[in-house]
Amino acid sequence: MVKKLTVFTLVVLMSLGLFAAGQQEAVKQTGPITLTYLVASGTDQNQAGALADGFMALNPDVKIELELRPGGSDGDNIVKTRLATGEMNDMFFYNAGSLLQALNPTETLVDLTNEPFMDVVDDAFKSTVSQKGMVFGVPNQTAMGGGILYNKKVYADLGLSIPKTWDEFAANNEIIKKAGITPVIATYGDTWTSQLFVLADYYNVQAAVPDFAAQYTANKIKYATTPAAIKGFEHLKEGYDKGWYQSGFATAKYDQGLELLANGKGAHYPMLSFAFTNIVANWPDKAADIGFFAQPGTSADKNGATIWMLSANYVPKTTTGAKLEAVKKFLAYSVSPQGIDDLNKAVPPSGPYLVKGAKLPADVLPAVMDISKYIDSGMSAPALEFLSPVKGPRLEQFCVAVGTGQMTPAQAAADYDKDVANQAKQLGLAGW
Repeated sequence: MVKKLTVFTLVVLMSLGLFAAGQQEAVKQTGPITLTYLVASGTDQNQAGALADGFMALNPDVKIELELRPGGSDGDNIVKTRLATGEMNDMFFYNAGSLLQALNPTETLVDLTNEPFMDVVDDAFKSTVSQKGMVFGVPNQTAMGGGILYNKKVYADLGLSIPKTWDEFAANNEIIKKAGITPVIATYGDTWTSQLFVLADYYNVQAAVPDFAAQYTANKIKYATTPAAIKGFEHLKEGYDKGWYQSGFATAKYDQGLELLANGKGAHYPMLSFAFTNIVANWPDKAADIGFFAQPGTSADKNGATIWMLSANYVPKTTTGAKLEAVKKFLAYSVSPQGIDDLNKAVPPSGPYLVKGAKLPADVLPAVMDISKYIDSGMSAPALEFLSPVKGPRLEQFCVAVGTGQMTPAQAAADYDKDVANQAKQLGLAGW
C-alpha cells in the first residue's frame, strides 16, 4: 500500500512539475500574440480595421482579429454581458459618456490614467471616459457632428438655402416633397438611427435652458415637462404626420438611407457625421455632394450644432500579461502621428481629432469643414450624454414608436423619463 501511494505521489509530483514548467515557459513565450478586438459593424469596423492593419504591419509578432457586434441596444447588451461574465475580448470599441458609466468601469476596465500615451489625449475627451478620477478610454475616432446630412445637389437644383430655424426646415421639406424627392430619410430597421431628431436637438435645448444638464442629472427637470426638450419627439411626429419619410422607412436599414442620400433620392438624413466614412467607401463619387447643417431650432440667432465626442478603445480587466502589454502598445500606436496618418489614409475623417498634434488631411471632405465652422465659431455644444451620466437605454424604442405614429410625443417623453429614472437608480446617482 505504501509503495502504491509512493508511486502515485511521484506521478502527481511529476505532473505538477511538468505543469509548472509549461506555465513558466508560457510566461516566457515571445512568439506571436493574437488579440481579439470587439467592434460594431459599419464605420467602427472600418476605423478599427485600418488601425489594426497599420499596427500589424509595424508589429508582425501581433495578430489582431476583429469580431463584429450589432449597434444599438443589442450591441450594448453584448458588451455588458461579456464584461459581467468575464468573457470580454482582449480589447473593445465602445461609446464614451453615459453609456460607459453603465459598464461600471472601475470594476470591469483597466485604468489607463498613467499610461504615457494618454499625455496626447485632449483633456475634454478624458472627462468623457473617466470615473472616480480614473481614465479608461483611448480615442480612435474624430469628434462628430450630430444634425442633418443633406444633399447639396438637391438644394442647388431646387434653389434652397440652409435653414436656421425649424420653420425654415419644414418649408424646405414641403418644396422637396413636391419635387418628388424624399424630404427626410428614416431608417427604423436600424433602431438606433431613430434618435437623432431628439439627441441632435440638444444644442437648442441648452440654448433655451442653459443649466438643463445639471438639473437633469439632479432629477430636477424632465423631458416631458420641459417644452424645449420635448420638441425632439414632436419633430419625429411631425415628420410622420406630414409624410416626410420615404416608403418603407419603418424597416429600412442605415446603409439604405445613406444610398438614398448619396444618390439624391432623399434630401435630408438626421445622422451623426461618421456616416461620411461609409459614403466615401461606397459612393466615392458622391461624397462631395453631401453637406452638414445643425438641427434647426426656434431662433436663427441661436443656431448651433450638437457635437458628439469620440468613442474609444477600452481594455477589460480580464486582459493580462503579455496580451495586456500588446494591447497597450496598440493603444499607443492609435494616438501616435503614424496611427493618425494611417487612419486618415484608410478612413476619411468625419470631424476634428481630439488628439494633440493630430492633423486633418488637406483634402478633407467639405462636410467636415461644415462641422468645424460651428465649432470654430463657438456655436456648438456637447451632446447631453457627455454632460450627464443619465441616458435611458430605451430611447430608440420610444423614438421609433413616435416616428411610426404609434405613440404621442407626450407619452414617449413621459415613458423616457421613467426609463431614465431606472438607469439613474442603477448608477446610484443622488436625488433619484
